[in-house]
Amino acid sequence: MRRFQSSGADDASEAGIDISPLIDCIFILLLFFIVTTTFVEETGVEVDKPVAAASVNLEKNSVLVAVTAKGEVVYGGRDIGVGGVRPLVRRMLEKEDLPVIIQVDQAVPSGLLVRVIDEAKLGGAKKVNLATRKEGA
Repeated sequence: MRRFQSSGADDASEAGIDISPLIDCIFILLLFFIVTTTFVEETGVEVDKPVAAASVNLEKNSVLVAVTAKGEVVYGGRDIGVGGVRPLVRRMLEKEDLPVIIQVDQAVPSGLLVRVIDEAKLGGAKKVNLATRKEGA
């Protein structure tokens, strides 16, 4: 009578689970979420926004420009000055039609604010909004 013996190595390889397709799916999902996520670019400075009872939440995807109490016009943490608003808006609107949101400090003179709004409009912005905070916030 013949007896057959099977080696233990063959049994172990058949019992394992191949997880490489699962890892591939996870990487594809991760890549999808990274590509489709919209990033909000902050102005890089803190301003004391005025209070408005009628304030509403605006789109997250927009051009954010800040005007500080010292009169600096800031985008992305850099002082671009009033003259830098028009080329910035023109460059940003080449990609897609975005609203411009101006975060202005309460201490900023109205003349400077009007100049910044004017430069944004001359840069091609159809919508220029002012960032405010709600009462009690």
